[in-house]
Amino acid sequence: MALPLLPADWSADKDFKRLNALSSASERTIEPVGPHFLAHARRARHKRTFSEDDRIQAQEKARKTEDVDDGEISEPEDPMDLQREAKDWKTQDHYKILGLSKYRWKASEDQIKKAHRKKVLKHHPDKKAAQGSTEDDQFFKCIQKATEVLLDPVKRRQYDSVDEEADVDPPTKKLTGKDFYKAWSKFFKAEARFSKEHPVPTFGDENASKEHVEDFYNFWYNFDSWRTFEYLDEDVPDDNENRDQKRHVERKNANARKKKKAEDNMRLRKLLDDASAGDERIKRFRQEANAAKNKKKADREAAEKKAIEDAKAKKEAEEKAKAEAEEKAKAERESSKKAKEAAKNAVKKNKRVLKGSVKDANYFAEGDASAAQVDAVLNDVDLVQGKIDPDEIAALANKLNGLKVSGEIKSVWSDEVKRLVEAGKLKEGDAKTLA
Repeated sequence: MALPLLPADWSADKDFKRLNALSSASERTIEPVGPHFLAHARRARHKRTFSEDDRIQAQEKARKTEDVDDGEISEPEDPMDLQREAKDWKTQDHYKILGLSKYRWKASEDQIKKAHRKKVLKHHPDKKAAQGSTEDDQFFKCIQKATEVLLDPVKRRQYDSVDEEADVDPPTKKLTGKDFYKAWSKFFKAEARFSKEHPVPTFGDENASKEHVEDFYNFWYNFDSWRTFEYLDEDVPDDNENRDQKRHVERKNANARKKKKAEDNMRLRKLLDDASAGDERIKRFRQEANAAKNKKKADREAAEKKAIEDAKAKKEAEEKAKAEAEEKAKAERESSKKAKEAAKNAVKKNKRVLKGSVKDANYFAEGDASAAQVDAVLNDVDLVQGKIDPDEIAALANKLNGLKVSGEIKSVWSDEVKRLVEAGKLKEGDAKTLA
């Protein structure tokens, strides 16, 4: 894959960023190590060629393969197993046949292969015949069947599902203290091999936190087991002509597996109930919860009592404040009423001043004012009064107060009309007798 081209405007001076400076050089001692150096040293020491060394190493490896460590995957053979019939392979203990009883479901594939190789070297029919033994090959067939089952992941899981020898007996109800937690930990550790989910919470000890204990019981009460019981199925006949019998056996096996699964779930749930019933941690957590609950109840009652007292004091304060507010509002209303009356009287007085000013100016007529002239001027005065607020009325009255000359009065009215026209409160031509 070709690397993308740099942009045309890329520049080392502009776009290059130095992250750090190179460290100064230092002198160190280098020693040759590793499998390739050891192989070179071995060839040089024994003066071997590559092919000679490879051949000798292969021979030593083969010798080590045959000479399996007896202490790792060896155990005394049961004389009863040596006399076992190969046709009864379903009832045999495959791990015990291969000498892996102490490992069982924990045995690795490599350990199974080594155990098989060791048993074959000992019990192969050809080797027995070479030694002059006339015993049959029944046990050798048992070895082969055990290896076949344990090296097949599906068959091994089916066998591990019903391997009672790997089960750990649940503790008795008499155990207490550290022995109780130790025994139940061992039991649930064994049962954890059937879990679909990992990691599996441990049982813990007496110092486990509440969260740990709750997580443990929540996990196990909702335990999702991969355990199946197909290994115990009745063999389905291969006779194609008897299909009804075949379907009948398959249904029978399915129902039996379902029943065993339900029984196993009930077994585990009952053991969980037994464990939780004797778990002192749960009792302690309940006591602590009850103590906290009682404290919470006492605090709540005290808070309720205080709330009632506070509500009572608040109500009294509110009633007092309400009475004071009502008194204040009453006083303000009376004061406001007086102020309004005073303002109203002032407006009336100022309006009399306005009307009195045009009267003093003889309604701006040259001689005796006609009734029409009087009505026209008064109407314009009312029009102007309707367009201004009480403060403006007071200001206008202040300007007109004391004036007796018609021209001066007319000038004040003319300025006010002009102001109202500019403010948009009057139109040109309105109050023309005052303009």
